[in-house]
Amino acid sequence: MSPLSSRTRSVRVRATAAATLVVAIFLGLGAVGFALLQRHQLENAVVDAARQQAHDLASQIASSTPSGALNTGEGDQSLVQIVDAQGRVIASSPSVDGEQPIVSAQPDVGTTQTLVTDSLPIGEGSNFVVVAQGARTPDGPVTILVAESLELVSESTAIVVGLLVVGYPLVLAAVGGTSYWLVGRALAPVEQLRRRVASIHGTSKATERVPVPDTHDEISRLAETMNAMLDRLHVASQSQRQFVADASHELRSPLATIRAVHEIAALHPEAQEWDQAGQEVLGELDRVDRLVADMLLLARADERGIPLTLEEVDLDDILRQEADRLGRVHSLDVALHAPPVRAVADRHQLARAVRNLTDNAARHCHSRIELRLTEADDSATIEVIDDGPGIPLADRDRVFERFVRLDQSRARTQGGTGLGLPIAREIAQSLGGTLDLIHSEAGARFAFTIPRATR
Repeated sequence: MSPLSSRTRSVRVRATAAATLVVAIFLGLGAVGFALLQRHQLENAVVDAARQQAHDLASQIASSTPSGALNTGEGDQSLVQIVDAQGRVIASSPSVDGEQPIVSAQPDVGTTQTLVTDSLPIGEGSNFVVVAQGARTPDGPVTILVAESLELVSESTAIVVGLLVVGYPLVLAAVGGTSYWLVGRALAPVEQLRRRVASIHGTSKATERVPVPDTHDEISRLAETMNAMLDRLHVASQSQRQFVADASHELRSPLATIRAVHEIAALHPEAQEWDQAGQEVLGELDRVDRLVADMLLLARADERGIPLTLEEVDLDDILRQEADRLGRVHSLDVALHAPPVRAVADRHQLARAVRNLTDNAARHCHSRIELRLTEADDSATIEVIDDGPGIPLADRDRVFERFVRLDQSRARTQGGTGLGLPIAREIAQSLGGTLDLIHSEAGARFAFTIPRATR
């Protein structure tokens, strides 16, 4: 895009053009309306003057019939004729002395008619307003004709129109220039914010923020919103880097073990116990497989949610199977309280979430795990309780973060990766439920709640 094209598409130019166009439309309509209104008022003034003159003459001739010339004192801008009932001019202004009646109107006594004509013998074709009023004289009824020139009205209107034509573009130029300057002043803080945000890049400036002006207007709110966005981006970037670092560490540990087993076997093949080495390698590969599957699941959940296949599920059957597995694999004391409860859910994902919760409990308990199933009107809750050391209050939210482990050690003898609880919470949320850590005096108590029917 060329600089000229970019400039013409700028907010400043478009706002200036829009403001100037609106002013041009309203100013044009106002100018036309003003010119028409002024002409209308001037014409009304001329008509009123003619009517007043006709009324005065009617009062004067009521006692005596005039004849000959009338002294109107208006030159060729005004004329008067008095016409009898037979259409003969019995008196007139000197400028039309001897002329025929200027109009043929003969209104009744006491009534008036108003006409506009340009065929008078004076005024060189100018328009005249003619007021015809019926009056009574001692010799009978007559018609008083008073004509007033509209030349001054036309000249005044032409002057006003000329001034408007000259002033119209000057006003628009002033409006355009003022709008351009004002919009530029208004957008200057926005441009400063844009430049400041553009300068924030890389890790060295990741914590910098845009200044918030003390104006308490849209600009200050924009700056606050941008700072909040930068904070979220910074947190997301840190979380992403931490996620990559933790994932790399988690993958490096089993790979290093596999490499060490093979290097030892290569150096001392005669002393290597191949059955044990194979079991170690398979165990580490299983850990890698679980880790990759968990990361893929979380990646899909972040992108488009966890895919679900909903059906009616017996929750008590899932808990009973999990209790049998815990007792068989971990040799733990497992207490089960699971009355028959059915819910619409994804059987595979629900079993996976329960497995993650029970595996977490098995890693941290002393000897006993309790599984409880309760139901409400429209929800069901699975509780997993262990008798371990519990979770500090300050860490009750951190346990649901990815790759977070509270023991701070990096040993993986028990196989934990820090993804089980985050995955369980993602599954609960995808089913329209929740996973919470409930405060207890001893041990950890997780409550997995889902609706019994689809929403």
